[in-house]
Amino acid sequence: MAGIFITGASGMLGMYLASSLLAKKHKVIAVDSKPNDFVGKDPNYTFVQCDITDKGAISDLLYKHSSDIQTMVHLACSVDNDIDSYVTDEEVKKSKITDKYIYEAAVNARVKSIILLSTTHVYGTPKGREPIRETADTKGNSNYVDMKLNSEKMLMKEIKKTAVVPVIARVAPVYTSEYTQNLRDKVYDPKEDIAFVYNDGEYGFSFCCVFNLIDFINGIINIPQGRYEGIYNVADTRQITAKEILEHEREHHRIGAVIQKSMTGDTLKSLVSLGKNRQKMDYRFFDPSTINNNWNIDNTKAQRISTFRWNLKNTK
Repeated sequence: MAGIFITGASGMLGMYLASSLLAKKHKVIAVDSKPNDFVGKDPNYTFVQCDITDKGAISDLLYKHSSDIQTMVHLACSVDNDIDSYVTDEEVKKSKITDKYIYEAAVNARVKSIILLSTTHVYGTPKGREPIRETADTKGNSNYVDMKLNSEKMLMKEIKKTAVVPVIARVAPVYTSEYTQNLRDKVYDPKEDIAFVYNDGEYGFSFCCVFNLIDFINGIINIPQGRYEGIYNVADTRQITAKEILEHEREHHRIGAVIQKSMTGDTLKSLVSLGKNRQKMDYRFFDPSTINNNWNIDNTKAQRISTFRWNLKNTK
């Protein structure tokens, strides 16, 4: 089976991906600054513990396994997998150091394809009513957006004159049945320490079940070379409403009282509890005054690769 190189392998996404690949008998070569439960448990799993900026260690690992590695999946330097939601200037610098060498090292190791984990946050706050497609302008304004757009640009620059196939997965905020922080961000006011809902809670947002992302990556790995390059929006096919989030959290006994709000300007403004001055660094900043905007991420292109069968009701 094909060999897959994973950065950020000990993060949540890295662990789910490795589990899926090993179950399919792929050879997995993995790096992270932290150890994980796969180390020493599977003969097809090779792990090196080092910082993602360790050019020597990672370049040597890529070169050593160059005859095996078909695809590099770059998950490191990503919120929900590797770094905290408060994205500091230091994290941005660390990502740039990584981007400067890791794509070149992958090319030198004759990797056939590179999958980069990016984010739908690059589109910023939606204005119109049309679903957000890959061709939409990138208007996001935060450290995390800058980090990911830089990583996208660096990837395209390094593989420009090569045969390497680039895949940029702009992934909506992820969740599983147990990991619901990104869902809660849309219905919880940390300042008041209470959940809230506007009117009947039928407004919604685009998210991505972790298993839809894992299926998409597996789909890319299994498709014949050169038929899939480009940018993909990776998100659930259907939005999740505020009402559904609250019902799910109640079923799992993770939420208490919920305050029902009317959708008025004063009420919305009062819920901007993190402050505009933190918007640049805090990945989880959400402006409630945009609650009625169109947050629908169009995954039509990605559905050519995977079925996107997972949702909040059937995830685990």
